[in-house]
Amino acid sequence: MTTAPDHHHALPPREVCLRAMAAKDHRFDGVFFIAVRSTGIYCRPVCPAPAPKRENIGFHPNAASATAAGYRPCLRCRPELSPEAFAQVREDSVRRALAMIAEGALQDDSVDALAARVGLSARQLQRVFVAQVGATPHAVHATRRLLLAKQLLTETALPVTDVALAAGYNSIRRFNAAFREGCGMAPGAIRRSKSADAMPLGTLRLRLGYRPPLDFPLLRAFIAKRAIPGIEHVGADRYERAIANADGSAGWIRVRAIDDRPELSLEIGGVAPHMIPDVVRRVRRMFDLDADPRAIHATLAQDPLLARALDRHPGLRVPCGWDGFELAVRAVLGQQISVAGATTFARRIVERWGTPLRMPADAPNGLDRAFPSPDTLRDATLEEIGLPKTRAATIRTVSAAVAEGRLSFAGGQRLEDFVERAVALPGIGPWTAQYIAMRGMAMPDAFPAGDLVLQQRLGVAQGATRLSERATEARSQAWRPWRAYAVLHLWHLPADLAVSPIAVNDAA
Repeated sequence: MTTAPDHHHALPPREVCLRAMAAKDHRFDGVFFIAVRSTGIYCRPVCPAPAPKRENIGFHPNAASATAAGYRPCLRCRPELSPEAFAQVREDSVRRALAMIAEGALQDDSVDALAARVGLSARQLQRVFVAQVGATPHAVHATRRLLLAKQLLTETALPVTDVALAAGYNSIRRFNAAFREGCGMAPGAIRRSKSADAMPLGTLRLRLGYRPPLDFPLLRAFIAKRAIPGIEHVGADRYERAIANADGSAGWIRVRAIDDRPELSLEIGGVAPHMIPDVVRRVRRMFDLDADPRAIHATLAQDPLLARALDRHPGLRVPCGWDGFELAVRAVLGQQISVAGATTFARRIVERWGTPLRMPADAPNGLDRAFPSPDTLRDATLEEIGLPKTRAATIRTVSAAVAEGRLSFAGGQRLEDFVERAVALPGIGPWTAQYIAMRGMAMPDAFPAGDLVLQQRLGVAQGATRLSERATEARSQAWRPWRAYAVLHLWHLPADLAVSPIAVNDAA
């Protein structure tokens, strides 16, 4: 067992880590983990246990690195609740591979196949992963599975066999062995000490951590304006959505804020165990729970206009769509019309071509549809619902490209590569492509420079009516790699601090 080298570039300086640990600062949750040599345990910076002696601790940049060094997750502070912090990884190939691993790339495929997808040999990928992340790709994947299993055992009444399936283990024997090795105890020992507030069998409730601040009401309001009836519902304190299972059955989710902790509550009903990791990943992405506000604000606050915007909405995140294709259709619908107009057309599409769902008895009221598939919309006569011919043709074109594999919304793509493929399709311009990358694929540096709201607000700040698209793009270079956050902040900037927005391209 070894402590992490504190000079690892992904870690804050040792003194910063020590101060954050002493203050139990949630802003550093997941940014580093504390490895305690005397106990063989690794903890979050917010662990409520008494601080260990300084000479007994080292710091790791992530849970996989701590696990690879032989440490076990703390049962008290529960590292599985920490948001991830891989955004600080510099190497492009590693960032892309991490996104693919999060989507299950190593569940069925090998490291060799993953390496080929990012343009490296397996040996090269292993080397850069160890240098940048502190663990191999397989170790990252294995740690993700282990921590999900630990959370399901702790917080739910899901049977151990279903927990193993949810965590990606095809054998209960292999699961038991991996859990004993990673956590130092049998899965049943965790289950016997699980939290008393676990929900009844059939519905799961999981805690999803984030680094504060996070403005959940603002996120909820943004999503509410764009919610599609039948598929999703946004209430006074919650977001609810129907989920289609592969076997034709249906499930649902409900997301709410937890008042006294930097966490969201995720309820899941009617979802098959093997789908749980994907549901959790999509919810985390939808509410941008892995963002690191410290790093984002440090970059954006250097711009006076954005500094004012940050002061107004410090907890603003980039809300992502549940599904890339669904968001892409929304983006096309929103070309040159208002948010309300785009939502009306989306509702008509779902009513006419959406898939009816057999919802479980405990599902929230009003949820009974799934968004139509690319195969369905590629031949749909969208003009029947009043959609202009050009936009109807664009949606059919995008649907065909997705159905045929020419356009994908999978993680791990380069922003410039996705935009190039998207704008090659008739009817998709740079604004639409960048918007899809920003809100459909959670690309933090996506930037629709052609947006008239951005051009106006930046122009007024410089004493002009508006900036050109080229000047807007040039102004944004100082905000990289967090330009998507700048977009949301400028869209939310009040009229007394910037020009009033034009109702065009205002985020479909």
